[in-house]
Amino acid sequence: MKRSGRGRQQVTVREVARAAGVHFSTVSRVMNPRTREQITDNVAKRVLRAAERLGYRTNALAASLRTRRSRVIGIIVPYIDSPIYPPILLAIEEVLNERGYVAIICNTQNDPAREERALAEMMARQVDGLILGSATRHDPIVKAWARRGAPLVMVNRTDQTGETPSVVTDDVFGIRLVVDHLAELGHKTIGHIAGPQQLSTGSARSEGFRQAVARLGLRAAAQTVVIAEDFTREAGRRACHKLLNQFPQTTAIAAANDLLAIGCYEALHERGLACPKDISVTGYNDSPFVDLLTPPLTTVRIPQREIGSRAARMLLQRIEEGSAANADVVLRPQLVVRQSAAAPRIADLLSHAGKD
Repeated sequence: MKRSGRGRQQVTVREVARAAGVHFSTVSRVMNPRTREQITDNVAKRVLRAAERLGYRTNALAASLRTRRSRVIGIIVPYIDSPIYPPILLAIEEVLNERGYVAIICNTQNDPAREERALAEMMARQVDGLILGSATRHDPIVKAWARRGAPLVMVNRTDQTGETPSVVTDDVFGIRLVVDHLAELGHKTIGHIAGPQQLSTGSARSEGFRQAVARLGLRAAAQTVVIAEDFTREAGRRACHKLLNQFPQTTAIAAANDLLAIGCYEALHERGLACPKDISVTGYNDSPFVDLLTPPLTTVRIPQREIGSRAARMLLQRIEEGSAANADVVLRPQLVVRQSAAAPRIADLLSHAGKD
């Protein structure tokens, strides 16, 4: 008979074992996601049905005292409403749930004060490890967490020290894919809306752009890079206006992420220009729904779900096996060609030819 309500005794493991006709140690193994595979499916199902019928609930506090683990993972992201993070977070949670862990997610809005508070909250809750998506290239939070001694994995970003493992994509290669595609279409003056340079994603993509343009012998890359103050649509709109004011001969813009590219769409509309008829635009990340823009956005696809799942598995390996390996995981991006990039107009090509 199911027990419930205040004042009733908590159902014990031994009671579940008697109801299921198994040894109490079998119940303990079934209730632990890490050892459940040691028990046959039929027995595990019988134990779980008995536990449900009796109203048995595992005592997480007691378990944490025995194992010295909370089975809670902290996750800090810069913008939870950014299109890139929901697929990453879903993949992280899937892996954690399979292994019997839960996540606490904090959103910092790229505010250092909020990041410090989030870190303090994670420490207070004694999380077993941290997945950090908000790291800057010189981030004190990384050193602060390292002093605590708990495992840390960075996701989508990395810092300059190389002391903490990360799961990222090859951003230098990814932006090269975009520049090569635009050059093949015939563009000779390509501008770049770069992300903030204190972030590894902004720095690597702008460096990749400079290398790609120099390799192709196009116009001096350093002169056609405008740095946006954030990876947001509004920042992209302002940066696009600045780029076109400084370099009106630009025929294509490679934006450092999809939100910046959407900001470029807005800026072009405000100027009475059309994409890609007047200026081609590309993004980065292949965020959800960018294929529904008008025109659909040519962009670089990063494996968002794989980033999340690889980061979660890496962190759990460090927690459960004590692995101290610091090798980064660098995933390969791919170009997704849609309709926002096209060959420049003949008039533009003739104009540039007269200036060369």
